[in-house]
Amino acid sequence: MEIILKNLTKELNGNRVVNNVNLSLYAGKIYGLCGYNGCGKTMLMRLIAGMIRPTMGTVTIDGKQLGKDMDFPPKMGVLIENPAFLGNYSGYENLRLLASISGIINSDMIEDVLERVGLSDSAKKKYRKYSLGMKQRLGIAAAIMEKPNLLILDEPTNALDTDGVQRTKEIIREERNRGTLVIMTCHDRAILEDLCDEIFNIEHGTVMIASTKDEGGR
Repeated sequence: MEIILKNLTKELNGNRVVNNVNLSLYAGKIYGLCGYNGCGKTMLMRLIAGMIRPTMGTVTIDGKQLGKDMDFPPKMGVLIENPAFLGNYSGYENLRLLASISGIINSDMIEDVLERVGLSDSAKKKYRKYSLGMKQRLGIAAAIMEKPNLLILDEPTNALDTDGVQRTKEIIREERNRGTLVIMTCHDRAILEDLCDEIFNIEHGTVMIASTKDEGGR
C-alpha cells in the first residue's frame, strides 16, 4: 500500500486545522504523529481514514483518490479517540457482530485476537463491566482482527497498564512486519521513538519536521 497526501488541507470555522500537508507513506512502516493536543494529529488521521473530506488537496491510495474513486481505504483497521461497543454484549459478541459485516474471519480468529490483546479471560464478560484498559484492549482487537493493510491508532496505549502497553507495542511491531502501513499517535514520545520508522512533528496543522530511525541516534 502507498498513501500520498498532496496539499492536504482541512478548514473548520475559518481555521486551518490541517495545513497543506504533503507526505508519502508506505506499507511495512510505522509512522508516528507527534504534537500538542489540538495540533491536528487526529484530524489528519480522520482525513486519511475517509471519515471527513478535505477542504483542499487529496489523499491517494495506490493510485485511487479517496472521496472520488472510493469512500474509505480498503482493508483498514482504525481506533480513533475512545472505543465504543454495545454495553450488554460481551467482548467476544461485540467482535463477532463487527466481523459479521464483512464475513472474512471466523470464531477461532476472534478468539485468537482476544488472546493477543490479553482479553481471553474476559471474552464472555459484558462490555459495560469492562475497565477503561479492557475497553482499550477491545478497541485494538477490533482494529487488527481482520488483518488490515492500513492500521490507524490514536493513542493506543491510553489507559493501559504495563502489560497492556507491552502487548500493544508487540502487536504494532507484528502488524508492521506483516506488511501493514501503521499510523499512530502517542502522548509518550519514548514509545513513538521505540516503535516508529518515521515521526512527524505537527504544529498548527502543519508537518514541521520528520525524523527517522537513522537520525537523532534512535
